[in-house]
Amino acid sequence: MISILSSYRVTPSEATPNCSLLLCETEQINAPNHAFTIYVYKPNHKPSAPHEISNLVHTMRDSLAKILVHYYPLAGRLHMIEGRRFEVECNAKGVQLLEAESTKSLDDYGDFEPNDTIKDLIPKVDYNKPIEQLPLMLLQLTRFSCGGFIVGTAISNVLVDGISGTHFINSWAKLARGDTLEELDMPLVSKMVLSSDTKTKSCFDHKEFKPLPLVLGQSNTTEESNKETSLAMLKLTKEMVENLKKKANEGNEGRAYSRFESISAHIWQCVVKARDGDYNQPTVVRIVAGVRSRLNPPLPLNYFGNATYPTLTPTCLSGDIVSKPLSHVAHKIREAIEVLNDEYLRSGFGLIRMQNDVGWLRGIFIRNPNLSIWSWISNMPTYGPDFGWGRPVYMGPGTVRGDGRANIMPGAEDGSVLIAIRLQCAHVEAFKEFFHKGI
Repeated sequence: MISILSSYRVTPSEATPNCSLLLCETEQINAPNHAFTIYVYKPNHKPSAPHEISNLVHTMRDSLAKILVHYYPLAGRLHMIEGRRFEVECNAKGVQLLEAESTKSLDDYGDFEPNDTIKDLIPKVDYNKPIEQLPLMLLQLTRFSCGGFIVGTAISNVLVDGISGTHFINSWAKLARGDTLEELDMPLVSKMVLSSDTKTKSCFDHKEFKPLPLVLGQSNTTEESNKETSLAMLKLTKEMVENLKKKANEGNEGRAYSRFESISAHIWQCVVKARDGDYNQPTVVRIVAGVRSRLNPPLPLNYFGNATYPTLTPTCLSGDIVSKPLSHVAHKIREAIEVLNDEYLRSGFGLIRMQNDVGWLRGIFIRNPNLSIWSWISNMPTYGPDFGWGRPVYMGPGTVRGDGRANIMPGAEDGSVLIAIRLQCAHVEAFKEFFHKGI
């Protein structure tokens, strides 16, 4: 049982620019919802006394107000203008911080699978309200009698990607534990660094914005959408990851396939096997990739915004995915990623900019027979935020939405990897069996 003790509206501690920021093309194509994440902190001392808890909450509120001065768009609100385009009203309305306590222990949550078990650990967002009224960030600090804590975050998908979100959380944590502002790497808020040439036109066939394959014999996604789904959480040890990479690179005379390519290929094979569809069933994988290093000139790492872009693998037949070697499937994953060079991305930006109504670009839904894979196994220091009571023992998504959505994330700092995937209930057990058998 979790009880909300207090709710605070935290605003920047100093005056911030009062302006409107028209968002970039990479931000315009995201749905106006939030990404939910939890950070789990085990107790490193005896259960905290009430005054220590009070000081902790005060410290987090105070440091949050200070860091929002530099991340001031997060304290604003989304606003929709003509063509259903987003801009951020930088109006310092603030973010929401909840203080909560639980009668359970951290051990009661097991592996913190992103399902209904942990839904009370993350802030709830009322999407029935107009977007102009929704905070772009909500936070929940839940304390446990054992002395442990969980920080649950909800951050706007439109405004923030994984790198920006991690940069913000780590900076906030550094301030909370005593670092000074001068010691932080401050964000670059300006959107000018990502503004593409307004004369750039779309010159590629951008299949990432076209309808995806349907189940053979069906004319829409209605039937698949109505099927119940459930979540599976699987772990790959460092040795298992190396085995998958070795398997993916058997007979590969070119550049070695990466961890992401190898793991994604294995997931794709196992999902197609578990779904047990027609061998002539078309299937694709959708990947949302970071573009900072793919643009020319590249974006600085401290660029604050959502600098991601969707890409698709070539359309493949299910029979080929399950019968051909892992190297073949890994190559299809690579093809999706390698298309994202500066020329292709600028062309995509041009396509987005030419739309009279960009709303339809946000309606890409993934379900059977397709797959969407998101990766958190990058150079982001996801296990870094220390608010003063040590580094988190776990960090992961608070939710995984929709049939065919998979998250690949670091298990810990031992080289292990966690896979959180949501599939139709009828396919989950078969997927688990194939997943472990194939390594």
